[in-house]
Formats: sequence, C-alpha cells, structure tokens
Amino acid sequence: MDHNLLLAGIAKYVNLDAEEQEYLISVLHYKKIKRKQLILEEGDINNKVTFVTSGCLRSYAVDKNGTEHVLQFAPAGWWITDMRSFTTGQPARLNIDAIEDSEYIYIPKANFEELNIRIPKFEHYNRVIGQNALATYQHRQIDNVTLSAMERYANFCQLYPSLIKTLPQKQVASYIGVTPEFLSKMLNTMIVK
Repeated sequence: MDHNLLLAGIAKYVNLDAEEQEYLISVLHYKKIKRKQLILEEGDINNKVTFVTSGCLRSYAVDKNGTEHVLQFAPAGWWITDMRSFTTGQPARLNIDAIEDSEYIYIPKANFEELNIRIPKFEHYNRVIGQNALATYQHRQIDNVTLSAMERYANFCQLYPSLIKTLPQKQVASYIGVTPEFLSKMLNTMIVK
C-alpha cells in the first residue's frame, strides 16, 4: 500500500513522529476500483473518510429528474467523503464514484476517531483541512450566484488544472452548473476569439 502521498500531505501541516506515522499506517485500508464503480451510494451510511492515491473520484447528487450535480472531484492527493453522513450517521445524500480506474486509502470512522484521540497533531491536521474545505465550499457557493459561467469555468480550471483536459465536458458542465451544450458553445466562442 502506498501511503507516502498521504504522509506528504499531512506533513504540509503537522510533523508526525515515527511512532505516530506507524500507528496511522496501521489503521489505513487500501482499495483499487474501476471506472464508474461506486464507493458510496446515496442512502447508505458513510462510515469512512477517503484519500485518493491515484486516479480520480467524484461526489455528486442526483435530482428528481435524474440529473447529476457534481459537488467535488478528488484527484490524487485529495480527500473525499459525504461529511454529513460521516459525522451524523444519517443516510448519505451523495454518491461517490471513480471517474477513472483509481486507488484510494480509507480510514473507518472508529479508527478515525481513535486517531484524533491518540494523535492530537492528526486532529489539528483534520481541523485545518476541514476549515480549508469549508472556505472553499463557501466561495464556490458565492461564485455560483455571482459569477458568469465563463468565470466559473476559469475558477474550475484554476482549482483542477490536472483534470481540465481529461474530464468529459458533461462532468465539467455539471460542476460549473451549466448544460453540456452551453459549455460546448461557450468553449467554441473562446476558441474563435
């Protein structure tokens, strides 16, 4: 199991000593999944946090018309979860699947709670990334109601530079809140200018 990417990500915020790293590694679970395979389905109880080591996962909700609304992409080095379900034990409202063959590490809820108790630096790390995630989501909500589709697309390109050439336009359109047809016309207009 390759946990180096996770340890490097944690080291950006806190320095775990060898014993703390060893304990963290002991509770990690590793999994490979194929493209389109779900790791969480709406209605299930989310009992883990997931860190992507290769490939890319996404979280999305499906409305009553069957339209998918992408909330997050998680390329290698990113965390992804349905946080509400994880913290409350209520059924998930999100689906999480692989948009390409992927590998990830997950930490079951019981182990996650124990990590936070046994390694206070890990709890600090979680607080910092949680605050960063909340700030990002707040700004995304503001952007969704104040920015044009072109500006939201530019923000997407800045947030996910490694994905812009690999994701299907349909998923990019879903993330920025436009139809695939509108995104295609918008991008064609950009090329013409």
